[in-house]
Amino acid sequence: MIKLLSMIFLRGKDKSTEAGRRAWGMLCSVFGIFLNILLFFGKLLAGTLAGSIAITADAFNNLSDAGSSFITLIGFKFAGMKPDIKHPFGHGRFEYISGLLVSIIVIIVGFELLTSSVDKIINPEPLSDNYIISIIILIASILVKGYMFFYNHRIGKQINSAGMKATATDCISDCAATAVVLISVIVGVVTGVNIDGWCGAAVSLFVLFAGFRSAMETLQPLLGTPPEEDFVKGIEETVTAHSIVIGIHDMVVHDYGPGRQMVSLHAEVDGKGDIFVIHDEIDLIEQELKEKFGCEAVIHMDPIETDNEKVNGYKLKVIELVREIHKDATIHDFRMVPGPTHTNLIFDAVIPYDIKDSEEEIKENICRKVERSLTNCFAVIMIDRPYTC
Repeated sequence: MIKLLSMIFLRGKDKSTEAGRRAWGMLCSVFGIFLNILLFFGKLLAGTLAGSIAITADAFNNLSDAGSSFITLIGFKFAGMKPDIKHPFGHGRFEYISGLLVSIIVIIVGFELLTSSVDKIINPEPLSDNYIISIIILIASILVKGYMFFYNHRIGKQINSAGMKATATDCISDCAATAVVLISVIVGVVTGVNIDGWCGAAVSLFVLFAGFRSAMETLQPLLGTPPEEDFVKGIEETVTAHSIVIGIHDMVVHDYGPGRQMVSLHAEVDGKGDIFVIHDEIDLIEQELKEKFGCEAVIHMDPIETDNEKVNGYKLKVIELVREIHKDATIHDFRMVPGPTHTNLIFDAVIPYDIKDSEEEIKENICRKVERSLTNCFAVIMIDRPYTC
C-alpha cells in the first residue's frame, strides 16, 4: 500500500536526497495517522460491544499513536526548513526531538495501561456476548500494526529517521499488547476466567520498556554520540588517499540532524612542501568530502618533518611509551626542541576514555616514562580525548 501511495504522490523521489527523504517521511506519517484513527474507532466499537476495558484502553493507545505520527510529521516539516539567522545549521535536530516525544507518549500510554490493568484485576467484569466482532477487529488490528511496523522500520532505516524508528518500536509494542488482549478475550470466552487485568499488566510493562529503550535511542544524538564507524573510516580513507596527506588526527564530527554533519580534522603534510600547492589540494579534498558524504568539511594543515631521522627515532620511541598506557593511545604534533642541558619533546597524546586517570596523572605517568627511557629528555604534553570511535 505504501509503495502504491509513493508511486501516486512521490513519483519515485530518491530517498537519499534531502527532499526525497522528507517526502517519504511525511507520507509515512500521514498514512500512519489514517490507520491509527481507523484502528481507534474499530477498537472503541469492539470494546463497547464486548464490555472490555482492556480493548477500550487499547483503542486509546491507537489514538495516542495517531498523535505520535502527527508529531513525527511535524518533525519532518521542521527538519526540512532551511537554515536561517537564528539556526545557521538548520533544524535537523528537531527530528530527534520528535522521536523523543514519541517515546514519551509510549511511556505515558504504558503507565495508563498499567493503571487500567490493575483496576481490572481489583474489579473484574465479565465480558458480554458480543465478542465475535471484537475478536475479528483485534486480529485485523494486529495485522495492520504488523504492516505499520514493517514499513516504518524499513523506510526509517533507509532514510535514517529517528522518529520513524521510534514509531516502528511503538508498532511492535502495540502488536504484543493487542495480542495479549486478544488471548485474554478468548480465554475469558472459553473458560469463563477473566485474565484481562493480568495480561494487561504484563503488556503495559513491555510497553514501558519499549518506550524507555526508544527514548534512550533518540536522546543519545541530542546529547552527542560518536559518529558511525563506517562514516569515520570513509572520511579517513578518502583524505589519506591523497598523496600529500601523510596522516590525520583530531577528527571531530558535529551532528545537526540526518544529512547535516560538519567534519573538522588535521591533515599532516610535508613541512617542506609548497604551501600554495598543498592549500589547493586541501580545498579539493574538502569539496570531495562534501560531494561524497554530504558533510561540510574543514581541514587544518599540520606541517611535519619527514626526513629528520633523529626526530623520527624519538617519535617512534615515544609512541611505544604512550602505548604502554593503553594499546589504542596515539600521539600527534610531535616536535623536538634541543637545548644546552636537555631536550624537550613536545606532543599531543590521545588517550581513550576507558583510562580513568585524570589528565594530570596521565601526564605525570608519560613524563616519568620519557625521562627514564630517553636520556636528558623531558616531555611537554597536551592530553586529547578521541571524538570518534
